[in-house]
Amino acid sequence: MGGSRSQASALKSSSSLYAAKSQGHGGRLSKGIAAVSRGISIRVPRTSQGGGGRGPTPGWPGDGGGGGRGGDDNMPSYGERLRRYRLGLMLGLSSVVMLFVSFTTAYVVRKAGAIWDPASNDYGSNWVPLTLPVRILVVNTFILLLSSFVLEFARRRAAEDVALAPIVGMPGIRVSASHALPWIWATILLGLGFLAGQGYAWHQLRLTNTTFATSISSSFFYMLTGVHAVHLAGGILVLLYAGMTTWLHRPPETRRIVIDVTAWYWHFMGALWIYIFALLYFAR
Repeated sequence: MGGSRSQASALKSSSSLYAAKSQGHGGRLSKGIAAVSRGISIRVPRTSQGGGGRGPTPGWPGDGGGGGRGGDDNMPSYGERLRRYRLGLMLGLSSVVMLFVSFTTAYVVRKAGAIWDPASNDYGSNWVPLTLPVRILVVNTFILLLSSFVLEFARRRAAEDVALAPIVGMPGIRVSASHALPWIWATILLGLGFLAGQGYAWHQLRLTNTTFATSISSSFFYMLTGVHAVHLAGGILVLLYAGMTTWLHRPPETRRIVIDVTAWYWHFMGALWIYIFALLYFAR
């Protein structure tokens, strides 16, 4: 503190000496020099006695000792982790696309296929069109699209949580633990409602004595909707984990990665269901 005061005194003395020399030459200071001298201000930093000053805030980026969110230099950054998980999701979804492409190919080929009919001495088709519970399936489609819309809100709120994470630990600032949690639980409820609706559609078909082994068309219906429901149930399990990350004390970056990747997966499941519904309805 003594050094700071001595620097301030020296700078003040030099300013006075420069002003005196300027008056000696011209009798008064020029306007430009006076404006510059008036703009100079010296702020002496205040330090507490005894070295009891407050250190850097833990968890704040750039604090001493590498205690920020960057962590170890060998660990990948948050953006790099997000890109890696998104790439992994794309690779996983490619296998799902190939699976349903093979289902579609088998569906179309089997529907257009013909068998030999000895009675008519000609080729004919034994494909029996399936009567779908269209109203129930339309309601289920609306529920799934609504859940995708709600989960997109959760994904955006999770990104905001990451942006606000550095100031959560600062004194005098109160920030909600997670803005995304209510939207996540709402998505889970809507997803369970969709699965319940699919089960109700199956129940309606069984009431008409339409089971998996009734016809080729009914077999494809149960297979396509069942495989899609299994994949959607996997997304619900991941959302349950994302909803519990707050109680598991996971950092907001981890929660955002889980929600972001699951949201893209969920959107894909919604688009896939629309494709399946259109295939079963228009190609029956």
